[in-house]
Amino acid sequence: MEPDFLTIIALIVSLLVIRVTYVLYWTGRPFKRAPKTSLRTMIVLGSGGHTAEMLSIVNVLQKDKYAPRSYVAALTDNMSLQKAQVYEESLQNHENNVDKKRGAQFMQIYRSREVGQSYITSIGTTIVAIIHAMWIVLKLRPQVILCNGPGTCIPLCACAYLLKLIGWRWCTTIYIESIARVKKLSLSGFLLYKLPLADQFFVQWPLLQQKFPRSQYAGRVM
Repeated sequence: MEPDFLTIIALIVSLLVIRVTYVLYWTGRPFKRAPKTSLRTMIVLGSGGHTAEMLSIVNVLQKDKYAPRSYVAALTDNMSLQKAQVYEESLQNHENNVDKKRGAQFMQIYRSREVGQSYITSIGTTIVAIIHAMWIVLKLRPQVILCNGPGTCIPLCACAYLLKLIGWRWCTTIYIESIARVKKLSLSGFLLYKLPLADQFFVQWPLLQQKFPRSQYAGRVM
């Protein structure tokens, strides 16, 4: 006898529930053991002080562990990727960094909404941004995403989380709230905290950690 249609649907739903429960349980938990190989790392940059903060964070990373690195910035952000390229070139010129096979990649992403854009027209641009974000995540296949507040990180983190839910690829998202946020989270930080899409969520002020107990106080990272 062929299986009943409702039975198949119930089985699929059950598997999805088990998978979602598994992902929710392990999201935010540290690895059981340190990875022995390097981790493909996506670094999301943003205009203003976001890029300066992020490059300060990248500067203290174990370069051989978080490699190869890919930098992503908004299509309208002309300065962030240039700064990242200068930084990576300085690493390549260093006498201890001779692994050319792990050269960094630099990509731009469509923004969901530009400053001053109406909410009605932003519906279409948001859809385009999500599709583009999914293409970038599938292309780069990051194992770690580092971000600190620019709005461009939301579709990237959401797409990575979706792929994690369906079992395509596990990606750890690490969010570091900007030091400029003293009393409340940025919109990006609030969304990543509440949904929750971030595995590790760091703040740089004790007051924020008290307001958002699932976050971790990291002190000043700059």
